[in-house]
Amino acid sequence: MPRPTGRVLTLLELLQSGGTRTAAELADRLSVEERTVRRYVDQLIDLDVPVESVRGRYGGYRLAPGYRLPPLMLSDDEALAVLLGLVAGRRTGLMAAGHTASETATAKIRRVLPKHLARRLDTLLESLAFTDQPGEFPTPDTGVLLTIADAVRHSRPVSIRYTDRDGRRSERTLNAYGIVAHSGRWYVTGTDPEIGEDRTFRLDRIADARTLPGSFEAPVDPDPAHRVLSGFATAEYRHEVTLRIHGTVEQIRAHLPASVARLEEYEPVAAEDGATERWMRVELRAERLDWLPPVLASLDRPFVIERPDELRDLVTALAERLASYARQSVGPPA
Repeated sequence: MPRPTGRVLTLLELLQSGGTRTAAELADRLSVEERTVRRYVDQLIDLDVPVESVRGRYGGYRLAPGYRLPPLMLSDDEALAVLLGLVAGRRTGLMAAGHTASETATAKIRRVLPKHLARRLDTLLESLAFTDQPGEFPTPDTGVLLTIADAVRHSRPVSIRYTDRDGRRSERTLNAYGIVAHSGRWYVTGTDPEIGEDRTFRLDRIADARTLPGSFEAPVDPDPAHRVLSGFATAEYRHEVTLRIHGTVEQIRAHLPASVARLEEYEPVAAEDGATERWMRVELRAERLDWLPPVLASLDRPFVIERPDELRDLVTALAERLASYARQSVGPPA
């Protein structure tokens, strides 16, 4: 049976979760009578915790809006979820702050964990393996990230100081639609109002961001993730590749995702079904072509290379090598 002090802390935790809680609900959660709940509320008020009493049909108890409680109360499952999130975010490179902030936050939570929970966590981490290597990507500046997020939410233009991959620095204005995390990096996508075109910028390359006066009207369905992936597929690279592949959308996308290739119907069909096999036009850009023949071979679907001729030569060379390997009946000497 929990002690009264434990029930008071549980009541505080319930109120911290937000909203108005009725006396009957709290009594049921604490397994006490409603008059006991009122006594516990008085104890919290004596401790300078601003609990408000709300009258009316939907009345009850709640914490005063905007009040920040000094203690952060987490259940065992919540503490484990937070720590695993920090570990996974650090491993995949999707930390919005630097590694130091992640490590210090992890250390603070682990320092106050009960021994039994710390042992469970250590056991889990010792047995946990990641298929990907730890992320080594630079993280965006926290102030830049929060400024752009606020601009996205309120449809405000933002001025950024940006350094591109060639080291060129510039100051740009962006009507930002959204922030996207992809493959260990953070991106912001939107429209450059000076040229009227969609642009995508890496957040870790933005040195400064400040909100500008005014506002803009965002598209009805901007779909920031789709815009970022489409930008990757149409980026300026050395080779422009056009293919026709016969298969389903799922079969093609399994090997050529949206971040790599643009897909459209070559022969329209009546049913708009991604599981229907048909000829699809695939367009992509690449700095090198040597990775494409193995991808087309693993796709194992009929395809036609429209351009460039160099890719056709590479696919033919791969096919000949595979055929020669298949004809060999004797392996290397033992």
